[in-house]
Amino acid sequence: MSVPLASPPAAVPYKRTSVFDENTLPAGLRQEHRIKPRVWDVIRVLEGRLRYRVLDPASEMVLTPARPGLVLPDQLHLVEPLGPMRMQVEFYDRPPEL
Repeated sequence: MSVPLASPPAAVPYKRTSVFDENTLPAGLRQEHRIKPRVWDVIRVLEGRLRYRVLDPASEMVLTPARPGLVLPDQLHLVEPLGPMRMQVEFYDRPPEL
């Protein structure tokens, strides 16, 4: 008789930023920056739209409440508000599901 394999528990954030809007979004997030090795970020737009640019390899997407952005460990990136918006960043110690 075989025992069914249990799925690993879903990744949960170990930290979250404050909620930022287009006026309070820190300059450091608007400029090129990277997160630490072995850390994954999820950019969650709560309202509005946010441009998310990855610099290497180059890509760009518009994030919305229905479309979060995944930042891989050590990935150079930046964000730019596209009008009024509210967003928050979650930090994970393993790849999260979106």
